Amino acid sequence: MAELIFKEEAYKIVGCCFEVYNELGPGFLEAVYQEALSIEFQKQGVLFIPQAEMNIYYKGIQLKKKYYPDFLCYGDIVLEIKAEENISPADQAQVLNYLKGTKKTLGLIVNFGAEKLQYKRFANTMTANSR
Repeated sequence: MAELIFKEEAYKIVGCCFEVYNELGPGFLEAVYQEALSIEFQKQGVLFIPQAEMNIYYKGIQLKKKYYPDFLCYGDIVLEIKAEENISPADQAQVLNYLKGTKKTLGLIVNFGAEKLQYKRFANTMTANSR
């Protein structure tokens, strides 16, 4: 079985998300969770940039359009947060496309809107295999 990439870092990020969810619960807008998560990341020493400007590439050519994830953590982990009933297939496809387009290694999607915190992890196999 392959070893998980950024295992400890992802565990810490998701732990912060649980901390925010346990404090606030569901029902707020995404912006509330984003602000609270920024505070929790600072408290727990997670390296992050909120809404970092990221380049997108097409066939090796940098596009003029940029991507702004909710968070870029540890320089290589894209974190998208949601406040919806469930994580949708479109949300999952969005994260996978962003990983492919930005050449980042790991993507996390976390949903604060459900009865229980939901999260999924996505590896960009094209970059993960080259590490």
